Amino acid sequence: MPIVSPVRPLPLTAWSTVNALGADTRAVLDALDAGRSGLGPSPLEVTMETVVGAYPGDLPPLPREYAPYDTRLARLGLAAFREIQPQVDAAVGRWGADRVAILLGTSTGGLEETEQAFRAWLERQSIPEQYEYQRQHNFAAFGEMLGCIAGIEGPTYVVSTACSSSGKVAASAQRLIASGVIDAALIGGIDSLTRMTLQGFHSLGILSGKPCRPFSVEREGINIGEGAAFTLVEREGDARVCLLGVGESSDAYRMSSPEPEGRGAREAMERALAQAGLTPEDVDHINAHGTATKLNDEAEAIAIAKLFGDRVPVSSTKGYTGHQLGAAGGTEIVFAIHAILSGRLPATLGCDPIDPSLQIRVQREAAVTHPKRVLSNSFAFGGSNVSVLVGEPK
Repeated sequence: MPIVSPVRPLPLTAWSTVNALGADTRAVLDALDAGRSGLGPSPLEVTMETVVGAYPGDLPPLPREYAPYDTRLARLGLAAFREIQPQVDAAVGRWGADRVAILLGTSTGGLEETEQAFRAWLERQSIPEQYEYQRQHNFAAFGEMLGCIAGIEGPTYVVSTACSSSGKVAASAQRLIASGVIDAALIGGIDSLTRMTLQGFHSLGILSGKPCRPFSVEREGINIGEGAAFTLVEREGDARVCLLGVGESSDAYRMSSPEPEGRGAREAMERALAQAGLTPEDVDHINAHGTATKLNDEAEAIAIAKLFGDRVPVSSTKGYTGHQLGAAGGTEIVFAIHAILSGRLPATLGCDPIDPSLQIRVQREAAVTHPKRVLSNSFAFGGSNVSVLVGEPK
């Protein structure tokens, strides 16, 4: 176990998410509980066979005064934010506008808008007048807009570490609160579907043409999804769930595949436990990164087995939403919170028959076990790993 100083639990006072499962948090969680997948045909024209996790229906437009920021990514983010805006307003009123931060993760930013602009240039040799890189593609653009809408004047920045992005911001919130810079942070992540993402994963040979099957011996690769998720973290307050610990590590092994023995994944989980002052025996459930690629599932399973054995039930929720890249960690933190509050563990869709080489306890079916502490893993290209531990207040 690494030497890590314990931290004080931080209350999680509000959360929200939108993705392929639904247009609001309640719809998303109801679909998760029902074991209903949101995967379906791609709304984008692509050259290969695949399914994706696309937001259902049309996204509400931005307010007129924020039209220069208009992208699919911004609309996804605002749809999720509106649900918890009253709680965010209360936090701003309680702590002060300059004592609340916005810390977001994304993998592609507003790339989808740039793709459309590029297509227009190819077809008409002109870029649309409304296209502006700084307020549409730029990773920082949505945070800037959200700060204006929410009246937040504290630190605002966006982390982009691929698929670990919106898990990493939980550690950023911890550090800023512990240092006395802020008293609350709105953390989360957003990513929208793009052709480059789909084509890129296809070029790596890991994009499945069918619904993904995490931990299955018949798994063929990932599906890409889109979505947005937020959680409000505060220095103190009444909450049924707290942020207990965050563990970070870096494999520095290879750009697009994990260290084969799961060393970095294990270190991230160990550090999250050490921060919380807990042991593996204290964890009741793991929401795995579980991408349904051969190398990721193998490395993560090795890491989990070495630390937890086969005692802890492990679920992957990628079969519900697709892999949301920069929004995956934030979404799965919400799923971890829901597991604690509802007592329910989600089934791992498509896992049967389970790969017998994976020595972990894959959650085949939904179950009610009332977990008190849930670990959520997010692992990214380049070996950027994060494990977020949430649980009941100590």
